[in-house]
Amino acid sequence: QLHPVESGGGLVQPGGALTLSCAASGFTWDYRAIGWFRQAPGKEREGVSCISSSGGSTNYADSVKGRFTISRDNDKNTVSLQMNSLKPEDTAVYYCAAITFCPGITITTMTRTDFVSWGQGTQVTVSS
Repeated sequence: QLHPVESGGGLVQPGGALTLSCAASGFTWDYRAIGWFRQAPGKEREGVSCISSSGGSTNYADSVKGRFTISRDNDKNTVSLQMNSLKPEDTAVYYCAAITFCPGITITTMTRTDFVSWGQGTQVTVSS
């Protein structure tokens, strides 16, 4: 079954930084808006950031705005999430997925499509 491959997670101290990568294999992200989601233990999966198919529009959850930056490289068929000033509450498994579109106002409304299955995610742990 086709699914994205997330990587780049790890253990980092508060205030540290990580860059996550979302790779497509056997398919392409072209013409797809992409979202990053995360799921902390005992919590539901939530939207974090999104980027339009062209890369011209982005949005972020209030909790990460100003700290995270999403980007895409269609030539490499990847979407990245640069995470700075990480906080313990950022600890979660991070997933990427194709979405219907990247909402410009309320990111919580971004909706995953069934283009491909969920990937395995990558663990981000922010702790001293």
